[in-house]
Amino acid sequence: MSRAFQYKPKFVDIRVRPPKEGEAEAEADVNALKPGERACDHSGCRTAAAAKAPKSRDMPGEYYWFCQPHAAEYNKNWDFFAGMNERQVADAQAARAYGDRPTWQFKASRFAREAASFSAKVGTGKGYADPFGMFGAAKARAEAAPTRHLGKLERGALADLDLQDDAEGPQIRARYAELVKRCHPDANGGDRSAESRLQRVIKAYKTLQKAKLV
Repeated sequence: MSRAFQYKPKFVDIRVRPPKEGEAEAEADVNALKPGERACDHSGCRTAAAAKAPKSRDMPGEYYWFCQPHAAEYNKNWDFFAGMNERQVADAQAARAYGDRPTWQFKASRFAREAASFSAKVGTGKGYADPFGMFGAAKARAEAAPTRHLGKLERGALADLDLQDDAEGPQIRARYAELVKRCHPDANGGDRSAESRLQRVIKAYKTLQKAKLV
């Protein structure tokens, strides 16, 4: 190769200045905690903590403090319901829906001073009176109201059996037997014109059985 095309480095002598006294310590102190900051609870981490994570579901209010990367790693593996069966998970979810705290009634005890004073005034014209029975009637209606709640499928199934929403098990079974006998081809001389209605009746009855209404 010709000497004109030989590689010639641009820099032939690169020298690095050694650090002065005190510069090494300042460089190592970059991650030092500032006043008011706390260290990350992850073993060996010297970064300031920026996020908290729960220690255990049995220790409410107790937290670890992590830097952001270690908090993300911890939360990725955190499972509040670990070790619970399905029933315990359902109970825990129901409790958390109400704030996971005990509740109290917003009324005085019948032994309270206010309740005794109120009872003494009723009938004298100074206490609470309900001359038209409005609040008593509302209470009676609430007690008499049906407690059964039907979904869309159950209501449709009862409608297919020509029954009201308050139909009970014996009435449902009787109507099912009647409609099957009426719509079955054997009861109509082999006529299959009511076969689609028969299938709808059978499906409706199975739906009500699954809903434990029969």
